[in-house]
Amino acid sequence: MLKLLLTGLWVCVVTLGAVYFSVQMAAAPAPVDEEAARRNMLELVRGESITVPLIDNGAITGYFLGRVSFMMDKEKIRSVQLPMTELMTDQLFTLLVGNKMVDLGNPGAFDLETFRSRIKEDMNRKLGDTMVAEVLVEQLDYLSKEDIRNNASRGGRNPMAPVKIIEGAKVDDPGTASGH
Repeated sequence: MLKLLLTGLWVCVVTLGAVYFSVQMAAAPAPVDEEAARRNMLELVRGESITVPLIDNGAITGYFLGRVSFMMDKEKIRSVQLPMTELMTDQLFTLLVGNKMVDLGNPGAFDLETFRSRIKEDMNRKLGDTMVAEVLVEQLDYLSKEDIRNNASRGGRNPMAPVKIIEGAKVDDPGTASGH
């Protein structure tokens, strides 16, 4: 009889211990992935392909061909009345027209991080809030005025390639916003 009583007591202790540890493990908070949480708060706002003239001494010397997209705060862009794509295009024109950020004699010396941070700062200043979290440069090329004339004279056959300043990765997101 004593053996049966000790076996029952042993089963109760083991069962209570197992229940206690399973409750403790279930109640323990899961490790929070802060980067994933931050990414969930952002929305991709795709930029359109733009052609920005390069003006030197009052004359157009060539064109920047570019595409820049933005990762923006989902909640904050809902409060903006103007379409985001047009705001982005306006800011890129403001930054690139007449600005000597790119040395065409040495396109390899282009500082992408300075370019991104300048766009981000200017956009956030213009919008009055920290809406832009990241600037994604997909493409930034340069075509001189002479290259354009040569391509036109060839009738579209064997066009001269633009000078690649930046060749970023293509941005694909199924939840892409085209503007708000």
